[in-house]
Amino acid sequence: MFVFWGDGSAASKALVDAIRVRSTENFNWTFIFILAVVFYVYWTEIHQRNTEVLCAGLALYGVHWLYEIGNAVIGHVTGYPLWSVSNASTTFILLIGVCWELSMMFSLAGMISFKMLPHDRSTRYFARNGKGGIDCRLVGALEMALLFALFESFLAGTSNHSFIWVYKWWGVIPVFFTTYVPFFLASNYVPDMEPKKRRAFLLGLWGLVALLLAVLIPLGII
Repeated sequence: MFVFWGDGSAASKALVDAIRVRSTENFNWTFIFILAVVFYVYWTEIHQRNTEVLCAGLALYGVHWLYEIGNAVIGHVTGYPLWSVSNASTTFILLIGVCWELSMMFSLAGMISFKMLPHDRSTRYFARNGKGGIDCRLVGALEMALLFALFESFLAGTSNHSFIWVYKWWGVIPVFFTTYVPFFLASNYVPDMEPKKRRAFLLGLWGLVALLLAVLIPLGII
């Protein structure tokens, strides 16, 4: 069953109110296995010196963390975040909108998206006589964003409430445009930046993420 919008119901709000962030109540060994898989993937790319693939993964994952921090702050200020994950759907909730399994998936999603692009990333679809057309990186980002938005719609309809949307105006369409499109634009375009600009972007991005986590978690905001 697919759910396309939040319903604003008391039941949805109750599910969010019951969320236990960073509780180990549901913790199990799948946590360690998933971490091992992610380590293997990243170290394989490091050993193969696939710098562009690593940058794609880190770019999307860093943007993901900024969004999750922002979502948690929205929840703290307004009472309810834009999206949440339920206690029953995960072994460990990192922030109110992201669980361990989901976060680890996003740590790899940028790499996957980048590797799905044509080998020649200057390719332009629908070009005529070598002119016009649409950048393959943009098309790839839109395709992945649509896939992820639809899958999130499925998760919102699961019986264990893997995703919880409270607000009636939040759903598949805003998720697609405001969340997933920026995610995959980052993974598809950042690797092709000039090395100095790419390094500055990633260091600034992850530095901001680290600073926000270091400040907001001890304050009890996220």
